[in-house]
Order: sequence, then C-alpha cells, then structure tokens
Amino acid sequence: MPDCKNVWNGEDEIVFGVLVRGLYLDISGCPWVVVPDPGKGGVPRQALTVDIASVLVDGAPDEEAAAKLLREAFDAWEFDKAPAGLDAIMQSDRMVAAPACVAIKNREALAGLYWVGRDLESARLRLEKQDDSLLEISPAEPARVVNAAERADVVRGRIALVTGGAQGIGEEIVRSLAASGALVFIADLNLEGASKLADSVNASENRLAALPAAVNVSDEGSVAALFRAIALSAGGLDLCISNAGVLKAGSVLEQPLKDFQFTTDVNYTGFFLAAKYAGLLMRCQFRTAPRWKTDIIQINSKSGLEGSKKNGAYAGGKFGGIGLVESFALELVEYNIKVNAICPGNFLDGPLWSDPRKGLFVQYLEAGKVPGAKTVEDVRAFYEAKVPMRRGCTGADLSRAIYYIVEQEYETGQAVPVTGGQTMLH
Repeated sequence: MPDCKNVWNGEDEIVFGVLVRGLYLDISGCPWVVVPDPGKGGVPRQALTVDIASVLVDGAPDEEAAAKLLREAFDAWEFDKAPAGLDAIMQSDRMVAAPACVAIKNREALAGLYWVGRDLESARLRLEKQDDSLLEISPAEPARVVNAAERADVVRGRIALVTGGAQGIGEEIVRSLAASGALVFIADLNLEGASKLADSVNASENRLAALPAAVNVSDEGSVAALFRAIALSAGGLDLCISNAGVLKAGSVLEQPLKDFQFTTDVNYTGFFLAAKYAGLLMRCQFRTAPRWKTDIIQINSKSGLEGSKKNGAYAGGKFGGIGLVESFALELVEYNIKVNAICPGNFLDGPLWSDPRKGLFVQYLEAGKVPGAKTVEDVRAFYEAKVPMRRGCTGADLSRAIYYIVEQEYETGQAVPVTGGQTMLH
C-alpha cells in the first residue's frame, strides 16, 4: 500500500499533522485537534522541534519511521526542555506537560508548524495568538461508558465525517453527533445545504461544532480532496460515516444501464472511496496512537439484508456494501480501525419518502402501487403496517446504533439491523 504522502499528492504536511494528533491521542487517551500554521514565522520557544530528514525516502516520509521519530522527540523534549520542577509537580497529580506547538524541520528548513488544542476553536486561538504556553495533559485510558444513558459520550470531542450529511438521515446524524460533543464535517454534493446546516448546528450548540465540505462520493479526486481538507483542518479523523446514497428503482427488464450505474457508483463505489481515504488517514494516525480505536460505518439499508422487488440496483449495491464492510474489517483491524454497517428500515419522515412533490409516498399513490390507497396517509399506513413496531426508522434510532458501534470495542465486520423487527439477522 503506498505511503500517505504519495496518496496525498506529495504533501507531507498531512502525514505529519495526523501523526502529531496521534501522539497526543496516545499520551492522553482523549481527543485532540491539530491545525497547521500557514504563516512563515519562527519556531515558538517552547515548541517540540523534530528534524525529519532521516525518515524521508525519495523525499517522502516513511510513516512508521516518522512515528517512531516523533515519539522519541517528545520523550526527549519532556526530559530536557520542560521547565525545572514542572514535571515533578504535574506527575504528582498524574499530569504531564506537553508542547502546544510542534515544529517539523528538514535539516535547517522549517517544513511545518502544528498547533494543538482540545477542540478546533482552542487550537485556532493558539495559532492566532501564537500562544506556546504548555498544555497540561492527564495520561489516562479513554473513559469507560458504564450505562446506556452515557453512551452518547463516546463521541464527545471526536472528529467525525458524515457524507450525504446535508439532509434526511444524514442531517439527523449530524445534529445528533454535534449535540453529543463531536466536531462534525458535513460533506455533501449540496454545499449550500451543508453550509446552512453547519450554521444552524453551530448556533444550536453555541460552539464550532460543524464544518461544511463539498464532495462527489463517486469521484475519487473529489473524495481525496475532502479527506485532505479534513486532515489540514483538524489533524485527523475518528469516525467516518458513509451515508451518501441514491435510489433509482426499476425492473431488471426495463431499467436503463445509466440508472443502474449511477446508483451503483454512489452507493457501492462511493463507500469504497470513503473507506479507502478514511482508512489512509486512520492508519497514519494509528502509527502514533496504536491504542486509539477508530470507526468506519456504512449506513446501509434493510435492502442490504433482503432483496427488493424492482429495486435491484439499490439492493445489489447495498448487498455489495456489506461484503465490503466484512472484507475491509478483516484488513483494517490491524490498524485498530473497526468497520461496520447499520441497516435502517424505511426513514419515512425523510425527503425520500415524504417530499410533497417527488417523495415515494406521492409516487406510489399516483402509480397505484398500494391497493385501495386514496391518500398519502393511506400509503404511509400501508408501509408502517409492514413493521412489527408500527412505525418508520428515526434519526434517534440510527444514532443509538452508531453510539453502540463506537462504544463496542469487540465488534467489527457486522451489519446491524435497525428495522423495528421488519428485517432480522440470520
């Protein structure tokens, strides 16, 4: 597998930013945000300075060697440069001093500066003020969740991505993650919608909780650019939720190939690309944070667990997605990356079903698909009756499943149904 620098078009600033974040994750067991300094100023007095010349191979950094070098440099900084007496005082309270800025040099040339904070706002503020005052870190394992009421805490402070996050199920997931304390990148083809949602979320949470990003999940260049932007904005990624999806129903005897390919490109290939580039970032982060678990979650469908009449392109892509989930889980577990799928039932309150002009309720009523139905309400009642719990899936149902998967450290490669009993595991 190529090293991270080659994948990111030769930009080692991504590699080192992610490795720096991983180091702080490993020291503390808690989330951190790392932002690069675009300025050309000097190295702050209390910065950790690392000379990377020895780990460059043909001009590109070797991830494993760079991770080892960074750890050794931090250990040396602690021993040599922490203010006299500070270590002893802090260690008595199980605290350690750490630099708020890391400088990367290639011999005498400054290659990059990275500022560290517990959240994006504090990291950006340090950069703005060039504040190199030392961080106080409590070296500890991540807090354990002890009951279901605390489950949402598993994403607090984490950096998350939701593709297709500007509307529908994606919007529900974004709002839930932000309310639970995560920093969420909202990636969507509809950048205007993602921006409006980010503004709404930030106002609701009274903090910088969400950032918009444009992406076409079926285009590799667009996906690579998305993950590059995440790395340069926050220093890494903890949770990738591949939610973007489309539906083009049609009989196998009649559906145009272009509709089949469009559905497959977004639902199947789009997940492959999201997992590839999320995996590259998470693997790089693993080099300096080998105990830190990260998650890739595909929002699949109950149609990934059973066939769907005259909806083969959608169901086939979702079936294939579960095959990718199981395969990626076996490969990426080496880097402490868990890969799972959630298979929700029909999200009846989302625009796919409930749009008053183009929603499936209207389409099915006009097509006479539901015998005897005279109103949209009749169509809805027909589909609710198919569910043992007598309702559609909600954003809250989905969020609980996401938190369960993140919390559960001993599950990977699973497809978790959230269908109200309509479709069950076999």
